[in-house]
Amino acid sequence: MTDHGTAAAAPADEARRALESFLDEFGALQDEIRTRFQQQEERLTMLDRKHIGAPARHPLSTAADERAPHAAAFDAYLRSGDDEGLRGLALEGKGMNTAVAAEGGYLVDPATAETIRGVLRASSSIRAIASVVTVEATSFDVLVDHTDIGSGWATEADPTEPSTAPLIDRISIPLHELSAMPKASQRLLDDSAFDIEGWLAARIADRFARAEALAFISGNGQDKPRGFLNHPAVPNGSWAWGSLGYIATGNAGDFAALNASDSIVDLVYALEAPYRAGAVFVMNSKTAGAVRKMKDADGRFLWSDGLAAAEPARLMGYPVLVAEDMPDIGAGAFAIAFGDFRAGYTIAERPDLRVLRDPFSAKPHVLFYATRRVGGDVSDFKAIKLLRFAVD
Repeated sequence: MTDHGTAAAAPADEARRALESFLDEFGALQDEIRTRFQQQEERLTMLDRKHIGAPARHPLSTAADERAPHAAAFDAYLRSGDDEGLRGLALEGKGMNTAVAAEGGYLVDPATAETIRGVLRASSSIRAIASVVTVEATSFDVLVDHTDIGSGWATEADPTEPSTAPLIDRISIPLHELSAMPKASQRLLDDSAFDIEGWLAARIADRFARAEALAFISGNGQDKPRGFLNHPAVPNGSWAWGSLGYIATGNAGDFAALNASDSIVDLVYALEAPYRAGAVFVMNSKTAGAVRKMKDADGRFLWSDGLAAAEPARLMGYPVLVAEDMPDIGAGAFAIAFGDFRAGYTIAERPDLRVLRDPFSAKPHVLFYATRRVGGDVSDFKAIKLLRFAVD
């Protein structure tokens, strides 16, 4: 009986030893997996700190990595100057429209660029009502045909006279470099909660909008767009191509003492009918404050406010753009413009926006030198009329 019991216990001992051996091997495997996982996590943390210059769990960079490689690479460049990602994208052919020569900086993330363009379009400047074209060249040419095709009633036997040769004007609009240089401290850039792209877009858009708004109205055309008020202005009765026609209020520095609104009516009808369909008044806030008090002969206000929040006010039924860079009412001032600016003024621009990071010139701050190229000029001198605060 004893020998039989011993023989029966032997397989059980072997099974127990096999189970213990398996558990030991499984425990060793768990330790190895845990060690390798920890090493991989440390390696990823080091890579994040190297390329982003911020903690590994930077919310902007993590989201950018998931959205688009360029967004993450551009964020890294802004925060730490690491341009390896941007150069890598260009070499791989994924971002040929996002990288330029190193000394010229890098093109901003497409989403950021679109935010800036959106702010510029929404700003109260001539851009909101002018014709805006995108070009890849250094200038944009507008061709204007001054002749009309000959026409007339004809019979089968009558000869047809040939049309006259066209008279074409070429208006060349050169593009000029517009720049902005916001700055931020490196400590702020290292802060993971700081939205670097949003901050940069807001600062650049604000600077560009203010510079453009002034240039499109009164720029002299030297290293900046040429504003429509920079062209010669002549009485509308003696208007000729290359100048803008004006209507005088009949009183130096103010509206006429009697029937003050008559000059507004004359200004509207000085513009030819085809242009009136898309015409807009342009004036600053002070002038608008004076005009909105005007009434017609029946005591009705000429000015009416927009019914919706985004709808512009109207003067005699035409929209009003309040542009603060227009002159105030004064002796000889052209304080009000009226015309179809989509036909009369053209803005040409390149689609790219470059940013160059400069950590040396303003230590301990980092400068961001942002540039874009834009130009503007009158493209149809018939389409814009001015109101001059003068006797004649």
